[in-house]
Amino acid sequence: MIKAIFFDLDDTLLWDQKSVNEAFEATCRFASERCGVDPKLLEEAVRKEAAALYATYEIYPFTQMIGINPFEGMWGDFLDEGDDFRKMKEIVPIYRQEAWTRGLRALGIEHVALGQELAERFPIERRSRPFVYDETFQVLDALHGTYKLLLLTNGSPDLQNTKLSITPQIAPYFDHIVISGAFGRGKPDPSIFAHALELLSLQKEEVIMVGDNLMTDILGASRAGITTVWVNRHQKERNEVIPDYEITHLEELYKILKEIDKR
Repeated sequence: MIKAIFFDLDDTLLWDQKSVNEAFEATCRFASERCGVDPKLLEEAVRKEAAALYATYEIYPFTQMIGINPFEGMWGDFLDEGDDFRKMKEIVPIYRQEAWTRGLRALGIEHVALGQELAERFPIERRSRPFVYDETFQVLDALHGTYKLLLLTNGSPDLQNTKLSITPQIAPYFDHIVISGAFGRGKPDPSIFAHALELLSLQKEEVIMVGDNLMTDILGASRAGITTVWVNRHQKERNEVIPDYEITHLEELYKILKEIDKR
């Protein structure tokens, strides 16, 4: 019998991708007003430059292990403990300015001051756009009280808690919130799933993992022997990682839970 549900946060409960997309759109529109650049071309250029630049830093392997993507580096403060996070805090102001300045340069615009201005504007735009999927609260309402709920998210504790602070309705539903940067390893490492099980004093057969990312949520839970539910809202193609269940909407969880309990 299922006694608890582990939920991923980004793009499972929070629509992080939409928040980032709209922050880019708003920042690039501002740039267009300032220098006439095509906003769509600038967004494309900055995303490309940011991803390439991010991979050159010494903290890149750490960000991969913890699960901090280049676009989180574009707006997080990383006020976390530990040498790697301290290095991130030092690097990100330079990283942001460089990403925006190089994006402008790729389109023939040499404007360091505007690059700095855009680097400072993007975090403001991102923080002002906290999107949650339409069904998130309805589903959490239905499950809360019947199942123990645990939030299992990769990332910087400071940044993930910032996301939760600008969507304050989410955290109260959860018995525990586990953030990879605080634990020391991220999904798909099985140890973070074992830690979550220990927090709830449950066995792997008594929980399910719900998440949108095959290579972190689903792969990691599978390695830990936990039943997996892949949230595939956008009809992504499945890779070599095979989830136990696949859904396009969180309300499909009800049927899955009933099915499992009948076994």
